[in-house]
Amino acid sequence: MKQVIQSARSGKLALKEVPEPRVRSGHLLVATKASLISAGTERMVIDFARKSLAGKAKERPDLVRKVIDKARRDGLAATFKAVMARLDEPLPLGYSAAGDVVAVGAGLEGSFRVGQRVAMAGAGLANHAELNVVPRNLAAPVPDDVSDEAAAFGTVGAIAMAGVRSLGAQLGDVVAVVGVGLIGQMAVQLLALQGARVIALDMNPERLALAKALGAELVWSLGEPGLIEAVAALSGGLGCDSILIAAATESSEPLELAAELARDRARVVMVGKTGTEFNYAAFMKKELTLMVSRSYGPGRYDEDFEGRGVKYPPGWVRWTEAENLRECVRLMSPSLPRRLDVEALISHRFAFDQAESAYGLVTGATEPHLGVVLRYQGLAAPKSVCSFTAPKAAAGKCVLGVIGAGNFARTVLLPELARIPGLEMRTICTQRGQTADHGQQVFGFANATTDVEAVLADPAITAVLVATRHGNHAEMTARCLAAGKSVLVEKPLALDREQVLAVTQARDTAPGFFLVGFNRRFAPMSVKARAHLARHPGPKVLVLRVNAGALPPESWVNAADEGGGRILGELCHFIDLARFLAGSAITTVQADAAAVTHGGCDDLAVSLTFADGSLATIIYTAQGDTSLSKERFECFAGGTVVIIDNFLSLSITQNGKTKVEKALGQDKGHRAELEGFVRGVVTGTPPVDEAELLETSLATIAVLESLRDGQRIRL
Repeated sequence: MKQVIQSARSGKLALKEVPEPRVRSGHLLVATKASLISAGTERMVIDFARKSLAGKAKERPDLVRKVIDKARRDGLAATFKAVMARLDEPLPLGYSAAGDVVAVGAGLEGSFRVGQRVAMAGAGLANHAELNVVPRNLAAPVPDDVSDEAAAFGTVGAIAMAGVRSLGAQLGDVVAVVGVGLIGQMAVQLLALQGARVIALDMNPERLALAKALGAELVWSLGEPGLIEAVAALSGGLGCDSILIAAATESSEPLELAAELARDRARVVMVGKTGTEFNYAAFMKKELTLMVSRSYGPGRYDEDFEGRGVKYPPGWVRWTEAENLRECVRLMSPSLPRRLDVEALISHRFAFDQAESAYGLVTGATEPHLGVVLRYQGLAAPKSVCSFTAPKAAAGKCVLGVIGAGNFARTVLLPELARIPGLEMRTICTQRGQTADHGQQVFGFANATTDVEAVLADPAITAVLVATRHGNHAEMTARCLAAGKSVLVEKPLALDREQVLAVTQARDTAPGFFLVGFNRRFAPMSVKARAHLARHPGPKVLVLRVNAGALPPESWVNAADEGGGRILGELCHFIDLARFLAGSAITTVQADAAAVTHGGCDDLAVSLTFADGSLATIIYTAQGDTSLSKERFECFAGGTVVIIDNFLSLSITQNGKTKVEKALGQDKGHRAELEGFVRGVVTGTPPVDEAELLETSLATIAVLESLRDGQRIRL
């Protein structure tokens, strides 16, 4: 299929051929019929991408601080690689579209049907693409008498509606709308529909004339004298009951103007990105309320609501973003006596094949424009299975398929794999076509797809990297093993004991092996530390401190079904490292957690005992300052002390002397892990005993069991 893609580094736009996406649970697969280029929002995204690194840094100082902190903690080399990888990501454009449902995901049977027309919302979801996958709460049915072009305005209408609802305007209220671009024009209509007396303010005479035709009682060109007097005459000397700022400008003049126009205790709501400096005295004397509207409405940026289809109780939240989208599309119906007229907002129409020309118009401002619509010719439904014909790979060769390519895989794993001599990069599979296409181009894969079967059913592929979200690691590992492939699965292997059992059962009859991405055991400093500790008989005492930093509470890692939390998702690394350094089987696990203050359970102490009498204590916390090193491991055995500090230094103390080894760059073992996996596929010898990986996985699950039961868990 075709999709509009932008480079985050250069800002260059292109209409590219990318693999078709696949429907998944709780989502719809939609063939796009029309999509809207929102000139203000999308131009802002494009302009940012086109800035130099210095320009990007100036505009986003918050990101610069994060980069500086990472450089202090992890070193310049690791930070540079992470930043460049992020800048190489393809950016899908578009967030407001409409089309026909071609497949319904599990759980939505009856709620939607194949052939139904829907409006779609969401950046990165309702893209300028021939096919889109959207979750249930970002799709709304389109009435039969509403055109596809009109329905494509649904998301922009929902933004305007959320802003209007935030105003709390009532019948007869005098409301000023500052800026009558797309969102401002729709806000004017929505306010007029609910009985408000609307004042439209802009500098563009054509847009003011359109606002007048669409319901504004008074229009005024900004900069022309007499506005304050005109508002006073219309409002009986009170001033505006509320002001909606829908302008896009770096200037703070819209806020200054709002303070002049507002009556005492009026409400000012921002839906456009403007300067935010305002006259404190002016706002204080009138006791004005200033609010920033949250995009489409309640539910926006809530991963549970948007991504997982969780519903809000209507008794508490009546108008969610989903309901705003549905209501906007309903109001477009020509059968209504008074309706939301969006056809009047269309200034240009382009065939989708001419998308680059459409963006040239929007970004170059070569002629006046307002609503720019892309029209699609239609696309056949995707095939259920995508495969690539090839002869069976010769024995002793590693031919790789990759399932999933999130930020970590693109930043760390795939660049290292691409450097391994003799490795054939065969097929990359991701949920989104643009990501698969980007991975193919950057890392040299022969094929790109969104169909997992293209990897599993290909006899040429001998090994698979599973780098999806945590929730399906076990399932994907079992399926790959059953298909005769060896598997490198990113941690964690599983989220519970049942998933571990599924992997072990698949491995019992599989010709290949599995390796879990516990890379720290492969780090050169870890290998040296283990070798040194092994030369000192007797039990070892290990203290592993992890200054992990806080995750946003809404992160997918904290979701029980997708991430399983940071204990399963990251603490497993350090349990495995303790197992590696001790060189002995884990026998018991006990854990205690601090009170949760944000997100999930991120602050805990874990005690491990080993078969040879060794002990390990793991302190994992999100409470610290992340400018301090993330990881520090202290190991004691037979009169010697080994300390690894963030994989940047290794010190060994014995007989009163300390030797320190410093690394040129942080090496957490990823390269050695990947090379070991490829070598294992070629030779048929796993680089790590799989029973040991299962032991670590079960010990990590036992941490949660210990926290729940308040007891020490015996493995």
